Amino acid sequence: MIVRRLQDILNTERDVKTETWASRRLLLSEDKMGFSIHETTIFAGTQTHIWYKNHFEAVYCVEGSGEVELIPSGEIFRIEPGTMYALNKNDNHFLRADSGADLRLVCTFNPGLVGNEVHDAEGVYAAAPTEK
Repeated sequence: MIVRRLQDILNTERDVKTETWASRRLLLSEDKMGFSIHETTIFAGTQTHIWYKNHFEAVYCVEGSGEVELIPSGEIFRIEPGTMYALNKNDNHFLRADSGADLRLVCTFNPGLVGNEVHDAEGVYAAAPTEK
């Protein structure tokens, strides 16, 4: 059984931060579950370009509000507590948090993340290494 507490992950290698977000990686590929789980905070008033070419992601909003804008269609989806969205087509998109408060999300990735990923210039996380 695996038990982890958010307070034990803060300020460790599992607490990955950029200028626009912080991702607390609760479950990673090394845990051999076939997926990873993260608590992610998108900082208020920021926009992040994301394009998971190598992963599928499902996201559940627990706090704050914002929007997802699909690229290139420009279609916009509002995100607020109780909203789930799934990037089932490796959707290229912008994720924005409204200016009033941070957007707090629970994210699941398949395949699971290794743990140190950040978005490259295209918004992509590198493909997970294959196991030998």
